[in-house]
This record gives sequence, structure tokens and C-alpha cells, in this order.
Amino acid sequence: MNNMRFFCLPPAITSAVLLSLSLSFSGCYTLTQGVTMLSYLNQAVPLEKIDNTEFAGLVADIREFAMKELGLAQSKNYTKYVNIDRDYLAAIVSASAKDSFKRHEWNFPVVGKMPYKGFFKAEDARKERAKLEKKDLDVWVRPVDAFSTLGWFRDPLYSYMSKYSPSRLADLIIHELVHATIFIKGEVKFNEELAEFIGSEGSRLFIEKRYGIDSDEYVKMLASAQDSKKYVEFIQELIMELNVLYSSEIDREEKLSEKERIINEAKERFNAEYESRFTSANYRGFSELPVNNAYLELYRLYHDEDSFYKDLYEQTGSDLVSFIAAAKTIGKKGGSPRTRLKNALIK
Repeated sequence: MNNMRFFCLPPAITSAVLLSLSLSFSGCYTLTQGVTMLSYLNQAVPLEKIDNTEFAGLVADIREFAMKELGLAQSKNYTKYVNIDRDYLAAIVSASAKDSFKRHEWNFPVVGKMPYKGFFKAEDARKERAKLEKKDLDVWVRPVDAFSTLGWFRDPLYSYMSKYSPSRLADLIIHELVHATIFIKGEVKFNEELAEFIGSEGSRLFIEKRYGIDSDEYVKMLASAQDSKKYVEFIQELIMELNVLYSSEIDREEKLSEKERIINEAKERFNAEYESRFTSANYRGFSELPVNNAYLELYRLYHDEDSFYKDLYEQTGSDLVSFIAAAKTIGKKGGSPRTRLKNALIK
């Protein structure tokens, strides 16, 4: 399909196309979000035409590494650039039960059930949060800097990304290209965990190749990754503690009271142990966050608690090209996606 012809369709037609393609929208939501997204795409200019040649060169190197060397799907993603007046793309709403980690889900065509809903306008996200809070749910609204349209459109870069470190930019692009390469309907946790692992490891390999293991970029990336790992571990410890509470026989009101106590004590412990856990100040704000189940559920969604992907990767030779090639073959049948991935790698 010719890109520019599609971008120039009138809004009413474009919305109908979006609906027929069933990206991840429905009803009036399709119209509002679809038109906004297409307005961004219509503003996109070829990356080689921007003034920041260093950024353009870095992106080109990441794309070549991801597609030609790692084997992610060939596409024109991240070859265009959109100037935007904020440092995030969309506001994402997630929700969970207050007394368990049962996530609230939205049902969309093609992609199936999803545990989040995105809005380009923050006010729309706040309205959605208010509706969910009236249902007595824990709700979390977060900014995201990118998402994949799963190959339906050419996903662009946004101006705020030019300020990212090389490792963060590589992680973001590779993560989203994984979604455009491997996506299993109704298996959002597998999709996100897989993209998270491949994005992280792919970024590490890219920085190693481009800058070398003795470079400042590589050293800074490892330090940042280690801090991130420790933060996730802390969150997972808190989740485990709350899971014990939620599985107990005490009544709901007592659970909610205990939940508040456990989270407050975790914040105090986090502050007390900060210097011994982290090397940067990036996570100091945790104790000020209104932490709830919706926030914690994000870590259950994106990060495997059993190191399945890391362990499988190491057991099969730490070859990311082979790992991705196997993931591309797993199909829809033969057990869980994890089982199918393991069977594809261990023959």
C-alpha cells in the first residue's frame, strides 16, 4: 500500500479503514485515537531530512542491526520522524482489582484482550481512570514513548527520542520491532515478556558491537541495567508479600488495610536501603508514588518472575539470532507460548 495515499485519506475514511483493520480500537474510541495517530503520521518526514544527522545515523545502525543481524521483520518502521511538543506519545490506563492482582482487560479485535488502553490526550485518560475508579478498581495512568502498530503502519520516531541514550533508543526500537515480528493474539504477557527480554539483550549486543565493551556507553548501560534489575527485584518482593496476603482467608476490608501497611513499610524499607541497592538516583521517587495493584501488575506483565527467557537463552547457547528465529516459528498450537518456544529451541 502506498503510504502517502493512505495518510491523505479524509478523516472519516481513515477511521473506517482503521476500524476494518481492527488495530486496537473500537467505536468512538477508534475515531478519536485513529485520527490523532494519523495526524502524527501525516506530519512525519524522512529521517534523512532532519538536521540531527548523528541521531539519524544511530537509528539507521540500530535498524540494520535489528533486521539484518538479529532477523527481526524487514520494514520501513523508524525511517520517519515526527516533531512533537511533549516527551511522551500517549497516556496508557491500566487497572486491577484492589484485593488481588486480577487485571482489568479491554477486548479488541485482532489483538484480543489487552490489559491497557491508550489515549493521545491526557484528559481522555483521566476520564477513563475516573470511570474505572467508580468500579472500585485500582488504576494507574502512565506515559509511553512508543508502541507498535504490528506492521499495519510505518511506526515513526518522535522528536523526544533524539535525547535518549544509545542503549535506551536501541532497546525501544528493538522491543517494538519484536512486536511487529512476533505477536500472538490473546497472549499479552508472553508478547511483552518476550519483547522486554529481546529488547534488553539486543540493545546490549548492539552497544557492544558499536562502541565496544570498554566504552563509556557500554559501562553506563550495564550500570543502568543493573539498577533496573534491582528495582524490578524489589517490586517483585513486594508483589510476593502481597500475594500471600491476597490468598489468605481474612475479609476484604482487613486485606485492604494490611495492603496499605505492607506498601507503606516497603516504601520505608526502600528509602532505608536505597544507597546499598542503587548506584544512581533514578529510582528515589518510588516512596512518593501512590503505589497500588495496577502499578505493581505492570511489573507482573512485563517481567517474568522465574527468569524463564534468560535461562532458556543461556541453556541454548546465548545466541539471540537463533532465539528470535525459533520464536518466529512457534505458531498457535502445541501448548503455551512458553512451551512452544522451548520446544522450538530444544530439539
